[in-house]
Amino acid sequence: MAGQCAAGIDTGFVTLGYAKVAILGVVQGITELLPISSTAHMRVVPAVLGWRDPGSAFSAAMQLAALAAVISYFWQDVRRLAVGSVSAISRREFADPDLRLATWIVLATIPIALAGALLSTSLNTCDSPLRALPVIGWACIAMAVLMALTEILARHRRSVENASLVDALLIGLAQVGALIPGVSRSGSTLTAALALGFKREEAARFSFLLGIPAIALAGLKELWELHKVRLDMHGWSVLALGLVVASASAFAAIWALMRVLERFSVWPFVIYRGLLGGILLIATTNTWLV
Repeated sequence: MAGQCAAGIDTGFVTLGYAKVAILGVVQGITELLPISSTAHMRVVPAVLGWRDPGSAFSAAMQLAALAAVISYFWQDVRRLAVGSVSAISRREFADPDLRLATWIVLATIPIALAGALLSTSLNTCDSPLRALPVIGWACIAMAVLMALTEILARHRRSVENASLVDALLIGLAQVGALIPGVSRSGSTLTAALALGFKREEAARFSFLLGIPAIALAGLKELWELHKVRLDMHGWSVLALGLVVASASAFAAIWALMRVLERFSVWPFVIYRGLLGGILLIATTNTWLV
């Protein structure tokens, strides 16, 4: 199947071929984990280059590359939570800090899992109105404003170790915003964590750890959807190349984000998002981009 739309699933990435998908894989990997919205860039970059939209299926499946990068970068945290939780359950020590945090992460994933299921027909359909460039432009600007407010008003003092269930649930609710193209999962959760008073690097760490189940569910669900529409071997090989390239660039993106947050602030991302949103609105108003 070389198609572009099968059973309502947009498979436009297949027609782009290996070279273009590799380029988009780099862009996806970098922007998926930076708070600047990968979906926005998956619409903007092809539009600027005159390529077709790779589709929401590509963006969702590419989240598995982000998953690999997050687990690799935060391996010590992931391993501690997994091993500590299993050990605590076997000892019936249900107040264990690792088990408690792991449970909170699972509970915080419920809102986006429910919202994603309810909105799946609108989000992943071919030519979804939510992927329209004006929508993405306004979302970029809205998130830039929210990030700026948290940077100005929030106290950056807390760490993941003294997080509470309420913190996890509030960040989990903020994660639902990531379903709107242009908002960004890392952007919405990072902003929520900053608003709750976490240190910048701790906010990013909490954001990524909390996002692991949601990223995994979204990526695996999209692979299953592609399987159901009988994506052929050529399509799978194109997707696999994108995943490999995106994994490497996503790891580099995490490293860069943590360095920026440790030494500076979120202002570079605020400025970038504001400029991107403004440019998109101007370009679409003047029909330079469609």
